[in-house]
Amino acid sequence: MSTVIDKAPTVFAPVETGRRPAAAVLALARFEARELLVQIPVFFFLLVYVGTTAWKLFSPREDMNNYPILHDVDRATQPGTLLLAVAAFICVNVAALRSRRHGTDRHFDVLVLEPWRRTVAHALSVVPLAAVTALGAAIEFGWAALKPGAVGHGSVAELATGPLVVLLSGVLGVLIARLCPRLAGGPLVVVVGFATLMVVSSVVGQTHWLTWLHPVVSETSNNPIPSDLLGRPAAWHALYLVGLSAVLLCVAALVSGGRTRLLKAITVVALGAMVTGIAGQSPGDDAALITARTKASSTPAAFQSCVAHGRSTYCSFPEWTGWRDDWEKVVDRIQDLAGGGAGGAPLTIRQRIPVVHQLEGDAAIEPLHTPGEVTAGTRWGGNRVPEFAVGVASVLVAGDEQAVSKMCDARVVTVMWLAMAAQDDPMTAFRHVRLDDSLSGSAVALAPTNPVGMSAEQTRIVRALLGRPLYGVTARVKAHWTELTSPRTSEARVAELLGVPAAKNGTGAGESCQK
Repeated sequence: MSTVIDKAPTVFAPVETGRRPAAAVLALARFEARELLVQIPVFFFLLVYVGTTAWKLFSPREDMNNYPILHDVDRATQPGTLLLAVAAFICVNVAALRSRRHGTDRHFDVLVLEPWRRTVAHALSVVPLAAVTALGAAIEFGWAALKPGAVGHGSVAELATGPLVVLLSGVLGVLIARLCPRLAGGPLVVVVGFATLMVVSSVVGQTHWLTWLHPVVSETSNNPIPSDLLGRPAAWHALYLVGLSAVLLCVAALVSGGRTRLLKAITVVALGAMVTGIAGQSPGDDAALITARTKASSTPAAFQSCVAHGRSTYCSFPEWTGWRDDWEKVVDRIQDLAGGGAGGAPLTIRQRIPVVHQLEGDAAIEPLHTPGEVTAGTRWGGNRVPEFAVGVASVLVAGDEQAVSKMCDARVVTVMWLAMAAQDDPMTAFRHVRLDDSLSGSAVALAPTNPVGMSAEQTRIVRALLGRPLYGVTARVKAHWTELTSPRTSEARVAELLGVPAAKNGTGAGESCQK
C-alpha cells in the first residue's frame, strides 16, 4: 500500500511597495529612536547638552550676558552638539549591527522590510535626537534675543548647523555598519577620523575651502563686527550638510541592496545638492567684503548714525543703536565728577572695530588722535563697562586717546578715580579692570584702546580714594582739577591734594609707571 501526499505549489506573493513598507519603516524608526535615546552614551551627553544649555541661560555670570550679540549667539549653539553627535554615531552604529551581533540576520528574510529599508529606518531614528538639538538651539537663541540689550541679527542656517551635524553623524554610523559590519568599526572611525582631522588641519592651516568642509566652523572673536561684514557662507554650508547626509544615506541603502528608481533619483539629487553646497562655500572673502571691512575699521563714520544726548554725541553701527543710552549713563557720571572744563566738554563716543582679517582673530583697536573722541567697543556689560569708563576718563584728562599712551605720571590717579568712582561697585570694578585682578602693586588697567599703566603708589592712592565718601573726594577733585591734570604734578602732591597720606618714600614728578 502506497501513500500519496499532495503538496500544494509554493506561491510567492508580491511585496507591496506602497504605504505598508513606508509605515513599517517609520514604525521601526520610532522603535530605534526610543532605544537610541536610552543608550547610556546618548542619554549622558544629552543630559550634558541640556545642562550646559540651561547653565548658559540661567547662570549668574557677568553682565555681558545681558547684552548678547545675536550673530555670535547663533554660532555659539554649534560646538556643544559635537559630543552628542559622536555619541549618536557610535550608538546608531551599534544598533545597526544588533542583528548581526545576535545572529538574527537570517530571520529578517521572512519580513516585509528589505535590508535597505531597515537601513533607512536606522538612519531616521536619529531625527528625534536632532530635533531635540534644534529645540535646544532655538531656546538658547530665543532667550538671548528676548533680552533688552540684545543686538544683531541671527541666522537660521547657523542655528540649523548643530542639528544637521547630529543627523549627519547618525547617518554616517549606519553607513559604517553596512560597509564594515564589525563592532569595532564605529570607534575605529572616530579615532582615525579625529587623528586625520588634526593632521590635515595642522598641514593645510586655515585654507578656506578645506576649513568649511568641517561639520562645524564656529569662528568666534572677542570683537564682534556687524553681521553684514561676517561673510560666512552659512546657508551654503547647511546645504552641504543636508546633501552630504542624504548622499551617505543613499549609499548605505544602495550597499544594502536598494535598487529602486526613486532611490537612484534621490541619490543624484542629493549629490547635486552636496556639490552645490561645496561650490557655494568654497570661495573665500571677496574683494568687496574685504574693502567693506577695511572701511568700517578705518572710517566707521561712513557706516554709522549719530545722536546727541546731553553734552555728548553718540555714534554707532546700525545694529548697536540700543546701547547708546547705556554709554550715556557712564559718560554723564564721569563728567559729573570731573572739574574745570571737562565737566561740560562735548565728547564724541565713536563705536569702532579693529581691522578684520579673519573672524577668529582678536586684533587691537588703534587709539584715536582726535581731541574729545572716545572709542566704544562692540561688547558691553561686565568688565567692558569700567574699561569704557577708563577710556572716557583718559580722554577728559589727557585730551585724546593717543596722548593716553604717553600718560605715565600722576594723572593716572585722577583718570582711574574718575572711571571707578562712576561705577556701582567701585572697588570690585577697580579689581576687575586691572589685568591681574589685584588691588595692590603695579598693574595695567584695560581700556577699549591702549591700556593705562599704574605704579604701586598710584594703585595705593586710588584704592584709598575709593574707600572714602564720594562727595568729599569729588569736592577735592573739582577744586584742584588744573593741578591734578597737569603732567608736572608729582604723585606725592596728588596724594596731598586729595587728602591721602603720602607713602614713606615719596615719588616725584614724571616717575615712570610699569606697563
